[in-house]
Amino acid sequence: MNRSLRIALLALGLALGGMVAPAAPAARVVQAASAWDGSIDLYRSGTFTTQKTWLWCTAAGVQIMRNIVHREADHSRAGQDRYFDWMRGRNRYDLPESAGVDPAGWTAGLRRFVDDRYRLVASRSFDAGLRSAVRSIATTGLPVAVTVARGGHGWVLTGFSATADPRVTDDFEVRSVRVVGPLYGLQSRNGYDMKPNTSLSVARFRDFFTSWRYAPKAMVWDGRFVSIQPIGAKAAVPTRVVTDVPAPRVPWTFGSTVVGPHRFMPTTSRWAGHR
Repeated sequence: MNRSLRIALLALGLALGGMVAPAAPAARVVQAASAWDGSIDLYRSGTFTTQKTWLWCTAAGVQIMRNIVHREADHSRAGQDRYFDWMRGRNRYDLPESAGVDPAGWTAGLRRFVDDRYRLVASRSFDAGLRSAVRSIATTGLPVAVTVARGGHGWVLTGFSATADPRVTDDFEVRSVRVVGPLYGLQSRNGYDMKPNTSLSVARFRDFFTSWRYAPKAMVWDGRFVSIQPIGAKAAVPTRVVTDVPAPRVPWTFGSTVVGPHRFMPTTSRWAGHR
């Protein structure tokens, strides 16, 4: 990476909100990892909710993740409406309502309504995005949001299986992931969306978790694999921002170099319009 590009990326990171939180202390991580049995599953019955309109997948994602993290059971249209309107006001880009919420707005919503450790991660490759996502799940005990279908829709990762514990080693291979898509109950076509907490092989997940591309305009996430991950140590009680002040701008992080071709699922006739 040349010097001018490094400077540009540093400036962008500072403009978007500062530094990523440090990793958990080693002793705490080792202690938590003692119970590793090959997989993690955060999903609970009663936490899923279907998005109430074609545009509200990010709002439904917030509602689902909040239900999981805070042991709630909110399935209300009013809640999704509130999240959608609030997040659109925090978008990085000025988008028509039909384009919905962009990754910056979604990140702000997760920080405001779920846990303030969430950060936007834009990885250079599928593998980098997947590995960082499962490590975040394992480290924090919180679900991860991902953009799928080139950013046309949003899912929640609720678990995974791997050959070793990502909390204590880099020498692990992800075998499968568990996904929740809020279109389920409204539409199930070409995989969009499957029954909540469906387990997908990594090869199958690759068909859905594709690089970002919003055709009407260039965006800073173009070509990246976008996720919103909780960064930092596992807390005894998840934290929430409870004031009504605007959420701060949040950072996003580069991953590894893009490698190899990418495969894409056929598009559906109607989209969740998560952007």
